Amino acid sequence: MARYLGKETTRVDGIAKVTGKAKYTAEFQVPHVAYGFLVLSTIAKGRITAIDTREAEQTAGVVRVFTHLNAGRLGKAPAAGELPQWSWPLQSDRVFFNGQPIALVVAESYEQARHAARLVKVAYQAEPHNTNLETVLDRAQLDSRNPKPRGNPAAALQAAPVKVEAEYRIPINHHNPIEPHAAIAFWEGDQLTIFDKTQEVYSVQKHLAEGLGVPADNIRVVSPFVGGAFGASLKPNYYPSLTAMAARELKRPVKVVYTRTQMFTGHGYRPHTVQKVTLGTDARGKLQALVHEAFHNTSSFEPFSDATTRFVTQVYACPNLNAPLKVAAVDLATPTWMRAPGAVSGMFALESAMDELAYALKIDPLELRLINYAEVDPDSGKPFSSKALRECYRLGAEKFGWKNRNHEPRSMRDGKLLVGWGMASSVWGAMQMPASARVTYRADGTASVASATSDIGPGTYTVMTMIAAEFLGLRLDQVHFELGDTRQPRAPAQGGSWTTSSVGSAVRGAALTITARLLELANRDTGSPLQGVDASSVEMLDGRLRVKNEPAHSVEIAEVMRRTGTTEITEVYDSKPSPEREKYASLAHGAQFVEVKVDPDLGTVRVTRVIEITACGKILNPLASHSQEIGGVVWGIGMALEEATEIDHRTGRIANANLQHYHVPVNADIHAIETIFVEEDDTIVNPLGVKGMGELGMVGIPAAIANAVFHATGKRIRDLPITPEKLL
Repeated sequence: MARYLGKETTRVDGIAKVTGKAKYTAEFQVPHVAYGFLVLSTIAKGRITAIDTREAEQTAGVVRVFTHLNAGRLGKAPAAGELPQWSWPLQSDRVFFNGQPIALVVAESYEQARHAARLVKVAYQAEPHNTNLETVLDRAQLDSRNPKPRGNPAAALQAAPVKVEAEYRIPINHHNPIEPHAAIAFWEGDQLTIFDKTQEVYSVQKHLAEGLGVPADNIRVVSPFVGGAFGASLKPNYYPSLTAMAARELKRPVKVVYTRTQMFTGHGYRPHTVQKVTLGTDARGKLQALVHEAFHNTSSFEPFSDATTRFVTQVYACPNLNAPLKVAAVDLATPTWMRAPGAVSGMFALESAMDELAYALKIDPLELRLINYAEVDPDSGKPFSSKALRECYRLGAEKFGWKNRNHEPRSMRDGKLLVGWGMASSVWGAMQMPASARVTYRADGTASVASATSDIGPGTYTVMTMIAAEFLGLRLDQVHFELGDTRQPRAPAQGGSWTTSSVGSAVRGAALTITARLLELANRDTGSPLQGVDASSVEMLDGRLRVKNEPAHSVEIAEVMRRTGTTEITEVYDSKPSPEREKYASLAHGAQFVEVKVDPDLGTVRVTRVIEITACGKILNPLASHSQEIGGVVWGIGMALEEATEIDHRTGRIANANLQHYHVPVNADIHAIETIFVEEDDTIVNPLGVKGMGELGMVGIPAAIANAVFHATGKRIRDLPITPEKLL
């Protein structure tokens, strides 16, 4: 019987977060720190012909103004005759996007640095630029990791009696986490310590070693708390190298913090996507062909793909399929991964098209999905390690009251408001990455656990404490878990919803190894009641090592450790995905049912009710898990109805780089949201039986909302966000 796993558990770091004890990157106190403020380019492409820093340098408190003319070297110099690329900041006079850093003003105070930054004068030689993906679709390159086509989609489409074809568009979306990106860097001789807002301390360490030309072992990256990121800190951003370079040149600590506006070109974004979907079925609605062609932008200097069509190939049983992604370069900063990358964009198009198909066939949208339900992975033909999507559909429809839905658009009302009911499916990978954890168990019955993972908000501190306490037989307050430091064992980035499966498996493995070592120590005493018992048959509980289900056969752990002269036991455990996984396809699934109310005079849409059902293996902490899913729904509402980064293509500048004009949901936008889990007993996926859920929660939401809006109004909006003017 589990003591903690599966039980609602409040955050172990909750009090630290609400009392201000939890330190975020910019809050570390470093003596004699200088403050850096960025100057950004105002053209999208070209070169800097002159940069005048004299007035800025003569201003009170200014220590130095770094530009490409005097900055320390970062990365390798371009080979002779090669054009410089923008891989490291302040390394050439080239400008690759509007909002690129072109100077760093360092001063004694933040206010002095910000004031002086406004006095830097720059002259440019601008070149023609293009920031509009729609105009370069013909130049798009096929993504190298595209899913393989199945069957003969062209022939199958031609033969299909029922066809729908449509194009869907998603604008650029920006992560706007509460904590702005920041770094504080200081050198002690040739040793660098850097506090950075990151989702992977080890990748920042590697990045800085390359950029600064120093051994990785000389660099310590620290990131104990991250105030939201969800992809914005997966890749090393440009500011840590800039901060470390400035600190090395000035021989003193330097702190750089983005402003809200600087965040819009400082860490990537969800790319602009254009998708063309064609579905062909027989008269009964069974899919014969699925062609899903996606395009999105990258920058002119770096290839990036969010694998938009990666999961759409595994959703429905369809013998003939092609889902190519093509990527085109424009003069913007490089995109990056943003919560549910690829999946939420790809599924918006596929699930909207499925709804259009249901109307073409005059059958219920849920019925259409059941007709095309995939019992095995349509891509590989492998069985699923577990798949409870059918149960998600059944439970969601029952809870929502789907059977009372009138199929006809504009047929349901609440007073003068049009009522719409829509649904969609969601899918995400159930991934596990190699990870390591260190566990130290002490004779006084306390334990320390460490792994260089991250906690961007999902509750990593809590779930790792729960796992350690469960397998060491301790109370939560006897376990101390630490993360976010390159002095700890290596862990993967916190992304892809794989942290619990990866790092959690390592913590479990270390705890079980300690159990086995204690058994070996206990059995040095020939009179031990555990003689001849296998390590897999014993457990630690409340200070005793005992045979599972036979508590009478036990020894006191503290006594065993005292007798053998052991003060503590430390184990570092490396966990990897099991070879067994290769025989199966592993995915997490879900179903979303959404109600909207639309004012026909104003075109305003309110999402009044959401029921989200999720099947993602075992739920270790239901309290945190429901919170994760609700957060995913809220983000999906923002993506569907509000979020869009507006680019002025004449200048290549982002016109709404602030939270006044980049709209995200507020409390008044959010009504009833219910999240339900269908637990799966999956022994294949990882030892804990968990699947990722952090991204899954938003995957089907934008499509479900668009489908509900169509049901309410009879208008099919294929371009997000669904704003009032599109409905009027």
